[in-house]
Amino acid sequence: MGTEGTYDSRREQGGQGAGDTGARRLGHPHGSGAENTRVPRPASSPPPMPPMPPRAPAVGFDVRHWLRAHRAEAEPGLWRYGHRPRVVADTDEVPTRALVVGALVSIVCGVLVWAIWRTDYIVVQRLPLKLFTPSEWWRGEPGQSARTASAVYNSLFAALLIYFCGRLGNWPALYRRLVTDRPQPARAIAAALAGLLVVWIVLGTSLLPFFYAVLHALVPVSVFRGDPETAAVMGMAVYVLIGAALLWPFARTGGWLEFFRKAGPVAASPEVDPTPGEDPADWPRLRAAGQPGAADRLAAETAGGRVSDVDCVRIGHAWSKVEGGSLSPGVFIDGVMKKGAAACLHPSGDRDLPVRTATHDLLTAQVRVGAYAEHPRNPFNRRGAGAALDPTVLGTSLLAVGPHGSDRTRRLVRPVVESLSLQALTGSAAVVVVSGEGAELGPENSYDVVVKIGCPDSVYDLDLYGGITDPDEAAMLLSEAFTGDLPDVDSRRAAVTLGQLIGPFNAVHSRFPSLPELRELLDGGSRALEGLRDELHPERHRSYLREVDARERQLGTPGDLSGVLADRIAFLDRPAFDAFFDTRGRSRPFSLRALEHPVRVRIVLPERSHPEASRILTRLVFAQFLSSVAARRDASLFAALVLDDAASALTTESVRSVQRLRQLNAGAVLAVRSLDDVGPHLHAALLGAVGCRMTFPGITTWEGKRFAEAWGKEWVETREVAQHTVFADQPFTRALHALRKLVTGKAVTTDAVTVRQVERERWSASELAYSVPAGHAVLSLTTVQGEHAPPLLVHLDG
Repeated sequence: MGTEGTYDSRREQGGQGAGDTGARRLGHPHGSGAENTRVPRPASSPPPMPPMPPRAPAVGFDVRHWLRAHRAEAEPGLWRYGHRPRVVADTDEVPTRALVVGALVSIVCGVLVWAIWRTDYIVVQRLPLKLFTPSEWWRGEPGQSARTASAVYNSLFAALLIYFCGRLGNWPALYRRLVTDRPQPARAIAAALAGLLVVWIVLGTSLLPFFYAVLHALVPVSVFRGDPETAAVMGMAVYVLIGAALLWPFARTGGWLEFFRKAGPVAASPEVDPTPGEDPADWPRLRAAGQPGAADRLAAETAGGRVSDVDCVRIGHAWSKVEGGSLSPGVFIDGVMKKGAAACLHPSGDRDLPVRTATHDLLTAQVRVGAYAEHPRNPFNRRGAGAALDPTVLGTSLLAVGPHGSDRTRRLVRPVVESLSLQALTGSAAVVVVSGEGAELGPENSYDVVVKIGCPDSVYDLDLYGGITDPDEAAMLLSEAFTGDLPDVDSRRAAVTLGQLIGPFNAVHSRFPSLPELRELLDGGSRALEGLRDELHPERHRSYLREVDARERQLGTPGDLSGVLADRIAFLDRPAFDAFFDTRGRSRPFSLRALEHPVRVRIVLPERSHPEASRILTRLVFAQFLSSVAARRDASLFAALVLDDAASALTTESVRSVQRLRQLNAGAVLAVRSLDDVGPHLHAALLGAVGCRMTFPGITTWEGKRFAEAWGKEWVETREVAQHTVFADQPFTRALHALRKLVTGKAVTTDAVTVRQVERERWSASELAYSVPAGHAVLSLTTVQGEHAPPLLVHLDG
C-alpha cells in the first residue's frame, strides 16, 4: 500500500536538547509556584516551524496532496490512506494454458475448413452465390463482375468462419488475458504485435480475400485500366485504409493513446480523490462558517508549504471546540490571523516530534504497524493491505504477548507511543508511558513530563497519591500497589488497614503521610499509634479516634496486615528514593489528574537496580490511571496508558477495571513477555477484558492454547479427495489399463471429491507457537463500537 503523502519512516529533525540547563532538580529549592507549574522545556525558545520532513529523497512533503488523498471507509485495522479494495480473483477462470490450446485447436480446424473451401471440393458451396447473381456471369470464362462477386462471397464465408472459430476457441478471453489485463507498456506492445500479425495475414498474404473484395467494391474497374500511376496510388490508399481499420480495435484495447500521452504533463495521482467543489486544502469548514479571512490566511500558508500535518489536525480540532462552544470564536480567529499555522499551539510550543520512526496519518489518527501477509489464513481482500492502529481500537485496550527478543518495543510500542504523542500535540489525546531504563521510546524532549524514579537528575517527582484528596480512595490505591500481586492477601483488608492510618494523619497534618511516616505508623506498634492519638482533637476528630482504636485492637492478631504492608513499603523507602514521593511540597510531583490536558508523560522505572520497587510502582501508576480517567470532568481527550512490561500491573482488580476504560474514552496498551508472568487465575479474565490481542513469535503452546480459545473457531470448506482403483470387465479395456500402468507406473484410478463445512480453530496453539515467521505477529482487533477484525497474520516490516 502506498504511503505517499504521509511522513516517511526514520525521519529525523533537529530536536531540542533533552535537558533544561536552568531547570531545578529534585531535592533543591524551587522558585515561585508559577514557575513550578510550567512544563520544563529547553532554555531556547522553540523554532517557528520545524523542517518539513521528506516524503522521498527528492520530493518534499506536499500537505495539499496529503489533505486531498483518498481515505477509504475500511474495516477495523486497515490502513485507510490511499487504500483501494483488492479485486477478488475469479477462482473459476480458465487457465491460460487451456486458453492457448483451445485457440490453437480452433485455428487448425479453421485452416482445414478454409483449405477445403478454396479447392471447391464441396459441390454445393457455390449454389447460394449463383442463386443471387445473374446467370450470364458464369457462362464461359468468368468476367470481372463474377470475380468480384466470388471475392465478396468468399470474404463473407471467411468472416463467418473466423467468428465461429473465435467463439469455439474463446479468442476474446485469450486476448484479454494476454493483452488487455496487462499493465502498460506491456499492454500496448502486446496489442501492437497482435495487430501487426492480423494486418500481415490479411494484406501480406493471399490466404484471405478481404483485400481483393474491398478493392473492387470501392474502386471502379476503369481506374485500373487507365493510368498505372493512378491505379498504384488507389491500391496503396486501399492498403492504408484496410490496415487502419484492422489496427483501430487493437489501438483501442491496447490503450495506445494513453501510452503516448505519458510523455506529456503528469496527471493527478490516482490516490487523490478531492470532493468536487470542496478542496480540503482551501479550509472549507471555516468558509462555510463565515470566516473567509482566516480560511484565506491558512490556505496561503498551506500553498506556501508552511503547514504540517500536525498543524492541519490541530487547527481543525480547535475549530471543532469552537463549534462545540468550549473555545471562543474570537480567540480562535485572532490567533489564526496573527500566527497562521502556528495558532492554537500545544502548551509545550511544539509543532512536531523531534523524531518519527513510523508512518502516521493524523487525519484518521492511524499509525501503520505493518501489512497483512500473503498467507492462506488471511482473507484475500486483506492480503497486502496496510495494518494500522487508532484510538477506536486502542480504546478497547491491547494485549501484546511475546518474548523480549521479538522486539515488541520497536515494532509495536514505539509506533503507538509516537502516534499518541502526535495526537497530544493536536490537542486530542493524552498519553502516559511507563518503561524501564534504556527502552527506546523516543528522546526525552518528545515528552512534556519525564519522571525518572531513582535518578537524582529527574526534574519531576511522582505523586504517591495521584492527586487524590479522599483518604479512603488513597488507601485503596496504595493497597492495590502494595498487595495486589499477593494471592493470599485481601487488598480490601489492606485498604482498611491503610485507611485507619491515612485518615487520622491527614486530619492532623492536612496532608497524606510520606512513605517513611506511613511505614513508621505500620511498624511502630502501640507507641506510634499513641503519638497519633495524642495529636487528634477529642471532639473534632472523634471518628478518627475510633479508627486509631480499631487499628490498635488489631495489632498482633492473625489477620493483621501491618507487617506485610510495612515490608512492602520498605521496597520504596530506600535511600535511592529519598527525594521522591514527597508529600511536604518540597518537590515537583506529577499527578495523573493532569490527564484532562493533552500531556505527554514518560515514567522511567529502575528495573535493573530495584526490580521489586519497579513492579510496585507499575501497579501504582496503573491504579492511579484507572482512578484518574474515571474522575475526569472532561473526557473529550483520549487517555492512553502504555506499559512496556505490564505483567506486574495485572491484578484481579486492575483486570476487572480494564473493561471500563472503553466507556471513559481511554485505553491501555499492555505488553507482556509471557502469560506465565501473569497469575494463571487471570488468564481467561485478561483475554476477555481486552478487545485487541497480539501474539509475537516465540510464545509457547500453552500460551497459544489460551489465545486459540479466545479467538474461537470458524466454519471452513474442506475438500477430501479419495482415489479408487478402476476394475475393467472387458478384455480390451483391461489390456488398455495394463498398458497404461506399464507406461505410467500407476494403476488407473478415479477421484471421489467430498466437500464439507467443518469448524476449525482460527489459529491453533501449535501454529501460534511454531508457524508465525520472524518479523510477523497475529493481530485481532475490536473497536469501541463493537466491530471485530479476526486474527490475521501481519508482516511488521511491511
